[in-house]
Amino acid sequence: MKKIINSEHAPKAIGPYSQAVEANGTLYISGQLPINVQTGQVPDTIEEQVEQCFSNISAILKEAGYSFENVVKSLVLLDDLANFAAMNEIYGKYYTAPYPARICYQVAKLPMGVKVEIETTAVK
Repeated sequence: MKKIINSEHAPKAIGPYSQAVEANGTLYISGQLPINVQTGQVPDTIEEQVEQCFSNISAILKEAGYSFENVVKSLVLLDDLANFAAMNEIYGKYYTAPYPARICYQVAKLPMGVKVEIETTAVK
């Protein structure tokens, strides 16, 4: 059985998908763009954008009763791998050992012209 998760503290889905779906003790969070839910704006720098992605992820995790300690995998999409070090430094503030699995790709383009999008999977 699956349960749809929606947090008012994260951006609404901009297409035919859910913010997150929980099934059998696993939470699948859709890729989070760095949209500030209060303003609808996207910050300028990669650092601010990564922080905003994690703020959105945090809100969804909390809404579903999970935390960053429950995260088992992340998928990070960057518009430029030159931003990897900056992303990685901020990423490291949210996780402690043992770290979740992660994959990171450079992609040609992301929605709304953002620099980063982060998908997350958590398990209880």
